[in-house]
Amino acid sequence: MKYSAVTLAFILLMAAPAWSSSETEQLLKELEQCILDKDDYQARKKERINALVEDLHNTSGNKQLLFETYIKIYTEYKSFIYDSAFKYVTRVNKLADESGDLIMINKARIMMGFTLLSSGLFKESLDILNNIQPDRHDTATLCEYYTVIARTCYDLADYNNDDHYAKVYRKTGTQYLDSAIHLLDDNTPEYWSAVGLRKMKLNDLKGSSDAFNYLISKYELPDHELAIATSSLGHVYSLLGRTNEAIDMLAQAAIADIRSSTKETVALRNLAVHLYNKGDITRAYQFIKIAFDDATFYNARHRKIEIGAVLPIIEGERLSVTERQKKQLMRYSVLITVLTILLIIFALIIHKQLKELKKVKLKLQDINSDLQKINDCLEEANKIKEKYIGYFFKVNSIYIEKIEEFQKLVHRKIVTRQFDDLDDLIRNSYFKKERENLFITFDKIFLKIFPHFVDEFNAMFNEEDRIVLQEDELLNTDLRIFALMRLGISDNEQIAKFLDYSVNTIYTYKTKIKNKTIVPRHEFEERIMSIKAI
Repeated sequence: MKYSAVTLAFILLMAAPAWSSSETEQLLKELEQCILDKDDYQARKKERINALVEDLHNTSGNKQLLFETYIKIYTEYKSFIYDSAFKYVTRVNKLADESGDLIMINKARIMMGFTLLSSGLFKESLDILNNIQPDRHDTATLCEYYTVIARTCYDLADYNNDDHYAKVYRKTGTQYLDSAIHLLDDNTPEYWSAVGLRKMKLNDLKGSSDAFNYLISKYELPDHELAIATSSLGHVYSLLGRTNEAIDMLAQAAIADIRSSTKETVALRNLAVHLYNKGDITRAYQFIKIAFDDATFYNARHRKIEIGAVLPIIEGERLSVTERQKKQLMRYSVLITVLTILLIIFALIIHKQLKELKKVKLKLQDINSDLQKINDCLEEANKIKEKYIGYFFKVNSIYIEKIEEFQKLVHRKIVTRQFDDLDDLIRNSYFKKERENLFITFDKIFLKIFPHFVDEFNAMFNEEDRIVLQEDELLNTDLRIFALMRLGISDNEQIAKFLDYSVNTIYTYKTKIKNKTIVPRHEFEERIMSIKAI
């Protein structure tokens, strides 16, 4: 199942340890980066070892030089790979025995004791170390001897973990360490390392932390020695209940161990335990697994047993956390699925509403368009009404005056018995002339409202069929018929009365015009009505 990036980010955010300070988090991230770079550090160490192995070809039978080269190779291997360390320390012991030099022999035995100790072979280590004669050592070798045998006793006490025997081993270890401290210069890192270890084993935790803090702050320690010092201080802080400081020290120790390619180590294991207790199960499992791999790589038996006691617990919790996270992810997945379905439903509803809205919008546009047309028609009608109402009053007024004058004239003719003149008056073209004046007035008013009527009317005909007006004409009969139609008078009888023609004549005019137009017949009258007024 594919989960969304948002869900995963949310789960990871929830899983992040709330206890971690910015400094601690930075150290842990640095440690994780070192873990990623671990192969590079190991590759450099192997390069140094390969260079030393190449140097063996240049010893040319010089046993002292060969002895020193073997020691250098052993030193690189002693906390890195047990089998290789044991191989070269065996050669060191063989050369020492062949030389008969007691100092060389004692140094070789101490190296062998340390190698066996590192692998968890405590009895074998003590057997070799106890056979060394301390009075035959130089001071430096003697200090190293006391320190190694003290550590063997301490590690054996931790491994044995028995109230009776562990107490005896710790007491013996302290006695040897006291002897080393007595010989060491108090201005050396070895002295403060031994003091810190002694106080820790005697449960003087405050004194031990002071000693290790002094050692770390006073001296520029190589990575391996820095790892031992910070790991020891981390253990002391753990016993003091200063857990966050313990985590910081153990993280620094683990970083130094990786940089020095040290496989026989306890820092990463102890750090994993602290992180497990803090609830950072992911890192705890990652670190304890690496610690177990390192112990297996080195073949440190006691470290594998120690880690083996913790690893199943952390792994079990990790599996529980993973299972809980899977269930949580499943719940979030279901929730997101439901939300997605709801979102799709809402989207469909919105889409449907938008479609309906679009339809309503189109309808509104059509209604607005129709309203606009109606408004245009009303506006046009208002213009026509204004023009023709004025025209109507004016014409009626003129014609009433003319009728009154005509009435007076007729009355005079009758009174004076000028019957012949009266007959001529009635028969002449007086009314015909008035009708012509009516048409001229109509034409003028119409063309004021529709100044482009003639041009737009002619545009609906071929050039040879277009109406050409005389110089003194504004409109002719053809144009007046359709001008009246444009004004909304579509009844042929009304048009006929206005133009003083028969209905058939009007119908004939219309048919003749429509037969000549280039516009489809059913659209012709529509096009007439679409001619705009100003």
